[in-house]
Amino acid sequence: MKSLLLAEFVEPEAMVRAARKVDEAGCRLLDAFSPFPVEEVEEFLGARAPRLRVYMFFGGLIVVAAAYATEGWSAIFDYPIDSGGRPLNSWPAFILFPFAVGIFGAALTGFIFLLIETRLPSLHHPLFSVQRFERATQDRFFLALEAPTAAAENRRAKAWLREAGAVDVVEVEK
Repeated sequence: MKSLLLAEFVEPEAMVRAARKVDEAGCRLLDAFSPFPVEEVEEFLGARAPRLRVYMFFGGLIVVAAAYATEGWSAIFDYPIDSGGRPLNSWPAFILFPFAVGIFGAALTGFIFLLIETRLPSLHHPLFSVQRFERATQDRFFLALEAPTAAAENRRAKAWLREAGAVDVVEVEK
């Protein structure tokens, strides 16, 4: 079973120092928790840009195509009405509905993929059972890193974190 090391810091500078040390040591930094954004830590987390915009674009495009096809099919084949001699396939009249439904489709696609990428809703996570972890939203800073599998490396990683200013280091089973 995989586990992670959770280090608690009092100041953000200590957390950044520890993140730098973890990165230099080649350990994998999983996440950082803080009451406010600490931009210096982001470079060590290896955060990638979300693909949400791409999903939203294609989701909206599919909904637009489906709405336009539905309108066109019903006006041309299912229920053709000759209104003032205008052509049945009058595309300017069909634009408003696909546009409005396309926006809704893009928003719905974005919401669904946001839930998938963030793995929400998550009612329980092993970090929630760590004492004082709730202080990450108040006045403490936490770093989570993948725990080394070898016992000697694990002890060394804990020592690095304490040297960098960690108040406490806890091992959490995933």
